[in-house]
Amino acid sequence: MVAPNAISAPLSRAAVEAVVRRVVYAQVGLVPPADSAPAPAPRLVVNVSARHVHLDEAALVALFGAGAALTVQKDLYQEGAYAAEQSVTVFGPRKQMIANVRVLGPLRDHCQVELAFSDARFVGIDAPVRHSGDIAGTPGCYLVGPAGGMALEYGVIRAARHVHMSPAEAEFYDVRKGDFMRLVVDSDQGGTLNGLLCRVSDKERLEVHVDTDEGNALDLVHARKVHLERQ
Repeated sequence: MVAPNAISAPLSRAAVEAVVRRVVYAQVGLVPPADSAPAPAPRLVVNVSARHVHLDEAALVALFGAGAALTVQKDLYQEGAYAAEQSVTVFGPRKQMIANVRVLGPLRDHCQVELAFSDARFVGIDAPVRHSGDIAGTPGCYLVGPAGGMALEYGVIRAARHVHMSPAEAEFYDVRKGDFMRLVVDSDQGGTLNGLLCRVSDKERLEVHVDTDEGNALDLVHARKVHLERQ
């Protein structure tokens, strides 16, 4: 019963259709299908990518000696990637050095040194922001290992922030390979990072990579919540 003077809002089209469906299913003796629940958000991992080095076979031999092979210290989140036991020292033109820079495996077909802005500034290298593998025209440095040293003519970059994801995860966010997203960080010094390149393949797992300067600026280690948005 409706109370006197009460205002009854008209039913929406969706509500009317829902009532009709229930009546029809009841008449034919069927159970109406449950409303489909939205797909759960995939687990988002955000990692700070500290300074590191990628080597090719020739550099491995020059720095660690003939017959040297990378040995796994710790598997990383992306399939097949790992932090090696080996590390090197990076020298810049100011003759400043950064010791114990971790080598990441597996070996590549080129050498690449990835530094944060503060690292590059310390050793006097004007490292550009580049995506991994885009090293043409970049500055070099001098690398020293336990078996010797080598001059790297180019290959020093500040790694551009990016997000790894599988095709299913890309579909959830409605993005494609090469699109850009933003990372929103809720912390005491939170904020938003734009321009995360989407790297999509069957071997990728949902993970955002930012460098140490970016992570520290947003107090990422104490973040209460992080999420991704299309840009």
